[in-house]
Amino acid sequence: MWSFSYIANEIHEWLSKTFNPTWTLIIEMVLAGVAVIGLFAVLGLILVIMERKVSAWIQIRLGPNRVGPKGMMQSMADTVKLMVKEGLTPTGADKIMFNVAPVIAMIVAMLLLAPIAFAKNFQLWDLNIGVLYVSCVSSLMVISILMAGWSSNNKYSLLGAMRSGAQIVSYELSAGLSILTIIVFTGDLQMSKIIASQKTGWWIFKGHIPALIAFITFLIAVTAETNRAPFDLAEAESELTAGFHTEYSGMKFALFFLAEYVNVFIVCAIGATLFLGGWMPFHISTWTGFNHVMDYIPSSIWFFGKTFFLIFVIMWFRWTFPRLRIDQLLNLEWKYLLPISMINLLVATLMAMMGWHF
Repeated sequence: MWSFSYIANEIHEWLSKTFNPTWTLIIEMVLAGVAVIGLFAVLGLILVIMERKVSAWIQIRLGPNRVGPKGMMQSMADTVKLMVKEGLTPTGADKIMFNVAPVIAMIVAMLLLAPIAFAKNFQLWDLNIGVLYVSCVSSLMVISILMAGWSSNNKYSLLGAMRSGAQIVSYELSAGLSILTIIVFTGDLQMSKIIASQKTGWWIFKGHIPALIAFITFLIAVTAETNRAPFDLAEAESELTAGFHTEYSGMKFALFFLAEYVNVFIVCAIGATLFLGGWMPFHISTWTGFNHVMDYIPSSIWFFGKTFFLIFVIMWFRWTFPRLRIDQLLNLEWKYLLPISMINLLVATLMAMMGWHF
């Protein structure tokens, strides 16, 4: 009863009875915007404390344990600290670009939420080129990073931004080819249809070895695209102070910080949608009784469970592997991941043409 789609339908029906169609549409757009901003805030709080607790667990320590029960309010304390902190702008900085860069980072993250299906029949915008839209819009993130590094008038910021630009442009190729593998299997770019195609099984199982290779490649590539360790050369503290956001403080730093974690959520949500069925329960084509039992679990639980599992894996990467050098990072992409992805896509295309997948 208390599903996302049920609540959305109830709100729509009440607005339709109270206002004319134009005002109903305007109010619904405003409510959607407020909901996205609220989701950003909640995700920031949850993912920061999750990062700290996961790192503590992996390193066999306690992590935050002072603010609130078991340290769970530490994220709230950090938020208050960032909100009251003064935001400084360097004297020699390009002030317009410097102040606009973190805003662009947040706008791009908000735009990426549009085609993601959070639950059954609960999606902001189910456009017919959803996957292409995500691939194109996500490429804009590098613009905010380059703007921040260039406008800061700081050599460390500029070096971090240039590293990030090379890194994101490189790993976008492998991520895109991994996504193309699933598109070849489904024959569609629309998120809802990709999810529907996994009714009899998730593509990571139905697509055999090519889907599994594409999934692993996708995880590695999006970890690099979001500047997460061991690919965090754009923010390498031991080399570049804090990389492209060295000169940022207060809320402007908080926007970059929040955008990073929201981007991690978004890429994991896309990975869960393409490879793990999104909100679709775990189904086995001929096991009718088992499938009915799986259907009792709410679709939103399936979606967020898969997404946070992938987030945990990416956090596991961070606290397991040492940071790569820039030459090692580019060698991994151009000498290994890209050729493997291209061959894998050809094999997946052959399988799709011959109908060799489940």
